[in-house]
Amino acid sequence: MSTTTATTAVAPLTTTDAEVLVTAARRAAEAADVTVSVTVLDAGGHLLAFRRDDRAVLISGETSTRKAYTALQLNAPTADLVDAVQPGAPFHTLPTALDRPLLFIAGGLPVHRDGRLIGAIGVGGGAPEQDHEFATVAARSLA
Repeated sequence: MSTTTATTAVAPLTTTDAEVLVTAARRAAEAADVTVSVTVLDAGGHLLAFRRDDRAVLISGETSTRKAYTALQLNAPTADLVDAVQPGAPFHTLPTALDRPLLFIAGGLPVHRDGRLIGAIGVGGGAPEQDHEFATVAARSLA
């Protein structure tokens, strides 16, 4: 006789959640007078929401998406991973080892619900520390 452990389902990240994240990040950036792009991915890496202000530089959209993807793949804030890709560090070759390059710059955060990974947010366009703060404010908006 085998025993199975019941698990509780965790609600996935929805488009409504994604809109809340984007709005919170955008408002935090606007309060700091910074123009950003925001990307939200679900747990499978699929795009749920994206916003790029017309005043933002075009590369900020790619930056926000890669930050979100990196945070999702490694289930860690990108700000915590910056030192891991320096020469001789554990992830030195990882940024170029995948089909979609990872981006180890602050501004990407995994999004959790009940302790489980449900997606990620990436913010690009400000200084890395600012992008990290905007993403943090957004992630807190779901709590």
